[in-house]
Amino acid sequence: MHFTFVTLFWSLMEGYFGDSILNRAIKNGILEVDHLNPRDFSADRHKKVDNTMAGGGAGMVMTPQPLFDALKYLKRESHDVHIVFATPVGKPFDQKDARRLAKKRHIAFVSGRYEGIDERVVETWADECFSIGDYILTGGELPSLVMADAISRAVPGVLGNAESLESESFESLLLEAPSFTKPKSYHKLSIPSELLKGNHSKINALKKMMALYKTKYFRPERYLKFTQRESDEKSIY
Repeated sequence: MHFTFVTLFWSLMEGYFGDSILNRAIKNGILEVDHLNPRDFSADRHKKVDNTMAGGGAGMVMTPQPLFDALKYLKRESHDVHIVFATPVGKPFDQKDARRLAKKRHIAFVSGRYEGIDERVVETWADECFSIGDYILTGGELPSLVMADAISRAVPGVLGNAESLESESFESLLLEAPSFTKPKSYHKLSIPSELLKGNHSKINALKKMMALYKTKYFRPERYLKFTQRESDEKSIY
C-alpha cells in the first residue's frame, strides 16, 4: 500500500509513521508513505496557495491552481492513484470503507486548510470524500491520518496477528468486549472469574454477553440493529 499525503504541513504528520506498527510496516516494505506540498506547485511568485472567498465571507480559501497542478503531477506519476479528500461534508468514514480501500494500491489524501478548498478542485479530482465526524478541525491532516491508520490495519501483513482485526469493534455490529490482564485483582477490582478457568466456550459466551451490554450502553443504535438482525435470522428458520 502506497499513501501520498497532499498537505501544506507534512511536518505535522511525518512523526506519526516513526514508531510502532506503521513504522514496522514501512520497514518491512508493506507500506510506503510520501507527500506533496501544493506550495511547491504554486505559480505565484510568493508561492501563495490561498485567496479571499468569492462572494465574500470570513477567511481564505485554497486556490485551484496549486492543487490542480499537484494532482495532475500525481496522476501522471501514478495512473491508478485513488484520490480522497478529507472534508466535513463527505460521507462518514467507517470500517467497511477502511477494508475496501485497503485493497487499493495507491491512495492520496488531500488535506485542506484555512476555510477549505475551492470546490472546483474537489469536483475535478476527488474519487471519494470522507468526514470523520460532525465537528470542524483546523485542517484535513488529522482526518487523513485517521483514515490512513484504519486502512493500514486492514492491509495484509501490517498487524502481527490477523485475528486482532477480526475481533475488534466495528468489525461486527457489536462493540468489542472489555479486555483484562494481570493481576487478577487490583485495588479490590477483580477480573471476571470465568476468564481464568480455561473453558473457551464459556469464555466466548461471557465475552459476547459483555459485548452486548457494552454496545447497549455506549451505542444503543448498533445494539438495536444487532437484536433486529438476530430476530430476522431466527424468523427465517
